[in-house]
Amino acid sequence: MKNHIDLTTMVTESRNPYSEQIDNLSTFDMLKVINDEDKKVAVAVEHELAHIALAVDAISQAFMQGGRLIYSGAGTSGRLGILDASECPPTYGTKAEMVVGLIAGGHTAIFKAVENAEDNVQLGIDDLKAIEFNQRDILVGIAASGRTPYVIGGLDYANQLGATTVSVSCNPNSPIAKLAKIAITPIVGPEVVTGSSRMKAGTAQKLVLNMLTTGSMIKIGKVYGNLMVDVEATNKKLIERQVNIVMQATSCSREQAEQALSQCNRHCKTAIVMILADLNANDAKSLLAQNNGFIRLAINS
Repeated sequence: MKNHIDLTTMVTESRNPYSEQIDNLSTFDMLKVINDEDKKVAVAVEHELAHIALAVDAISQAFMQGGRLIYSGAGTSGRLGILDASECPPTYGTKAEMVVGLIAGGHTAIFKAVENAEDNVQLGIDDLKAIEFNQRDILVGIAASGRTPYVIGGLDYANQLGATTVSVSCNPNSPIAKLAKIAITPIVGPEVVTGSSRMKAGTAQKLVLNMLTTGSMIKIGKVYGNLMVDVEATNKKLIERQVNIVMQATSCSREQAEQALSQCNRHCKTAIVMILADLNANDAKSLLAQNNGFIRLAINS
């Protein structure tokens, strides 16, 4: 006899009384139900801010010590981790290996489901071994249900290595929450379409991952004020954004911003320090290095 998963204990699998007649509603009223339920997500995440803060502090500390942030998930959760990781290099000028998203089933699973991959505990371990995961790294296991074997395998392995582990799930007292050293558990309630955790649960996970990377990047000096001062100029829009960032950070003219950027190989931070501290490109770059890339520390010194 096959082992059955008891879905009745999971909030994410319960039936939502507010949407039981959604198939009888007008299009507008149907969307109103979805929108009303979505409004609950930010509140659920708010309740987890203390735990998210612990994770951000741990991640930023790991970054400063040469560690990495690794996401592990399956299905929607895995794809959200990959999405968040892939946005870090262009936004914050990070190396591709600094934030990594792992998904059960590998590259193929990004686009289509890979049968039984999420149920493979050993696969979660093997994927971490393949990237030489170590105790300096942070592992964030993502699973709306909180019981995905692939994620459990990875978290257990990371714990054995002495690494910091974080869980992001949407069911209280889930297996991964019990396993992780820091548990982030936004309880968003039952989905509009029963069990479709790509909806509210997925939105909550996206909000949390946004906070984890944005918060940690701010804490390691990749944001000045609210400006993404390590943005890479990989297209015309971002080239223009760099100019605007330098102008906004220094109150200089467009001509001054473009001149500084051209002299420092389009490195926003260096251009800003050049203007604010009245330095040439080499001296500004050296001053930034002495202050671990923090603009405020550099100009105050």
